[in-house]
Amino acid sequence: MAKPNPWPTIEAERRALADDLAGLGDEQWDTPSLCGGWTARDVLAHMTATAKIGTGGFFGKLIGNGFSFEKVQAKGIADERGASPADTLARFRGIAASTTHPPGPVDTWLGEAIIHSEDIRRPLGITHTYPMDAVARVADFLKGSNLIIGTKKRIAGLHLVATDTEWSHGEGPEVRGPMLPMLLAMAGRKPAIDDLEGDGVATLRSRD
Repeated sequence: MAKPNPWPTIEAERRALADDLAGLGDEQWDTPSLCGGWTARDVLAHMTATAKIGTGGFFGKLIGNGFSFEKVQAKGIADERGASPADTLARFRGIAASTTHPPGPVDTWLGEAIIHSEDIRRPLGITHTYPMDAVARVADFLKGSNLIIGTKKRIAGLHLVATDTEWSHGEGPEVRGPMLPMLLAMAGRKPAIDDLEGDGVATLRSRD
């Protein structure tokens, strides 16, 4: 059976994030995110930049930046931060309905919408309820992939069990907890591991 089109969910999550951030004070935009070295404002600018780059544009930028993915990201953030946090937010609202994206499976962008939103929300103490089927779909996508964030290697030899939905993966020492922090831990966001328990937690925490 074909998976549902994820773009309506991606748009809805982008708009929900923009609404949550609308009341931030300027200093809150400088809060460190769960992405090492990036502030909340940086992550939002990154999400905007990504939603403006198609396949051809991505390879052009990659070549133009000496095949450095990190330089492409840094340039995108610099371009989309704008002159103020209000500008950053306005630019992000402008791409809410965009289906433009760099090369890669569409579930990559569903994952970005959820994981990067939490990269921003969690340090700011903002809670949000994501569609459980979308969170589980991203976990199913990431569990077999080492591309960019290395999830497959990170969770190897562990038995992951969600406690709030029917989802599990792997064999070995158990790691159990709610689906959202499970997904974040799979994506390498170590603070989320505090919401998990089981004999495999120490192993998961020890891995980059």
